[in-house]
Amino acid sequence: MSAVTGDTGGLPPAAVGADPRPLQGEPLCLDLLNTRWIDGGTRHDLLRDTGGLGLWLAGRGLADAATPAALEATLHAREALEAAVTDPRDPRARELLNAVLAHGRVRRSLGPDGPAEHAEADDPAWRPAWLAADDYLHLLRTAPDRIRACANDDCILHFYDVSKNGTRRWCSMAGCGNRAKASRHYARTRRTAPQEDRTQ
Repeated sequence: MSAVTGDTGGLPPAAVGADPRPLQGEPLCLDLLNTRWIDGGTRHDLLRDTGGLGLWLAGRGLADAATPAALEATLHAREALEAAVTDPRDPRARELLNAVLAHGRVRRSLGPDGPAEHAEADDPAWRPAWLAADDYLHLLRTAPDRIRACANDDCILHFYDVSKNGTRRWCSMAGCGNRAKASRHYARTRRTAPQEDRTQ
């Protein structure tokens, strides 16, 4: 297990103006969890400030304002989601998630093109947080066993396994998957090397 240094309090130097996260495009709830990641043994957090929140909102196509109140609400949602994904049966996790869900609702109506649904929040600052929490409920209804944490112990990313047979283990085969393969190969060669030396 490699050493992980403390949170840097910011983004990698090359990240200004671009979303620097190694895994993007997961369902909204997991994408929110993935605003924290580890790179080169250093923890990063996209949501350290409203600028990072603005990057995340824009990347998800959300037109909500990146205000301090929205940042606080989104951080509450991330904490609730982390607890729920870690242990969905934990009463505290349910309580945290339900507290976020209490800030919004789905409004159904009949429009000129037929039935319509709109997410509403009691305060606009809570809308992104509520959408992420509601998205988690959708995943639980669809296939809760496909919500996964990366199998690399040094990785804190999550993904929704859409593979045909449901056996995905890594946030990325190019990253954590390849590192695991290299580590297994190294371990095998270390085990066999002394035996080969003794036969010579």
